Amino acid sequence: MSVNKVILLGNVGADPEMRYPEQGMSVATFHLATNERRGEMEITEWHRIVMTGKNAEIAEKYIRKGTMLYVEGKLRTRTWEDKLNIKRSVTEILVDRFELLGRKS
Repeated sequence: MSVNKVILLGNVGADPEMRYPEQGMSVATFHLATNERRGEMEITEWHRIVMTGKNAEIAEKYIRKGTMLYVEGKLRTRTWEDKLNIKRSVTEILVDRFELLGRKS
């Protein structure tokens, strides 16, 4: 048995970017910031968020920079070669469920 589950609560860094890779399919991507205190320092971690289908459509309408957001999903790592044949990879959070919690104060 294995588990791939991520839960994050943070603030959206920029309005979602929308793509439509296929007829009838929508994909929203954006970054979510989470903060952690270590003594006097505050460390911000940025997470790449991916929403598809109905979630992407809702994100396009309601999620904006500064929105506080709760997300549940799973980690996904993609690998590809760029135009210069350099191997690249990115780890993303593929969202299953989310909740809008308001704007950053």
